[in-house]
Amino acid sequence: MLSLAKSKSSSVSSRVDMNNNNNPGELEIRPGGMFVQMRNSESSNRSSVSVPTIKVRVKFGSTYHEVLISPQASFGELKKMLSERTGLHPEVQKLIYKKKERDSKGYLDVARVRDGSKIVLVEDIINRERRCLEMLKIAKFQKDSNSIAQICLQVDKFAQQVTDLEAIASRGVELTDEHLDNLIGNLMTELVKLDEIVVEGDLKLQKRKQEKRVQSYIETLDLLKLRNTKLSSKSGEVPLQKQERSYGKVTVPLQKQAKQRNLTELKHPFRDSDSFVVTTKWETFD
Repeated sequence: MLSLAKSKSSSVSSRVDMNNNNNPGELEIRPGGMFVQMRNSESSNRSSVSVPTIKVRVKFGSTYHEVLISPQASFGELKKMLSERTGLHPEVQKLIYKKKERDSKGYLDVARVRDGSKIVLVEDIINRERRCLEMLKIAKFQKDSNSIAQICLQVDKFAQQVTDLEAIASRGVELTDEHLDNLIGNLMTELVKLDEIVVEGDLKLQKRKQEKRVQSYIETLDLLKLRNTKLSSKSGEVPLQKQERSYGKVTVPLQKQAKQRNLTELKHPFRDSDSFVVTTKWETFD
């Protein structure tokens, strides 16, 4: 039995040596006792054959572009390469091969594109207009977003002023109407700016939120003005405008009365005199 085992091992080793001499690759033993060549990813990568590139001629208008590309590439990849040369975005390109428009997801080898094949590039007018509209929409969205952000910053500054005025008024200090009117005017200006912005979606919610903020600050300032009026009436002080109006109503009639009195005295100088005597006796002279 021992001699039989030795003979089997020697025969196996001889077969392994023969395989090693015939094939330089390493061997491995499978669970069934079979010797196979060891699999190696690096050796398989070295043994893999690289796919050669092909040269295709793409006609765009009156110009030809020669592009080196793998036959296993897609038409979408070809569009990206042509975008650098023609300036056309891949979404506005149409590739026509054998009188048929090719989809961007299709592959060159599947469409039987070979070395030296001719492909026609056409600009897609509909997609170009759609893309222009999308770009304009994006630009408008960014512009409106920036405008609302600037208005928000300005409203924040005015909000701080409103808070300061409320704190002053809470201490019983009377505020000037001029300061309140100026602040109300500034807030109204920002409210008009918000009203001129036409937006949709999330920006519309942001715009509405800022409008409510501005309106609440204006209402607060109106209440402060009303409080100033009550304080003035309690202290007995007449506002400056009322003084000017009352002064105008009094002085103008007095001036008219003085003028009328002077005219009357000129027309009838002796009407109010006690020494003036009216008689019907006439003195005659011979």
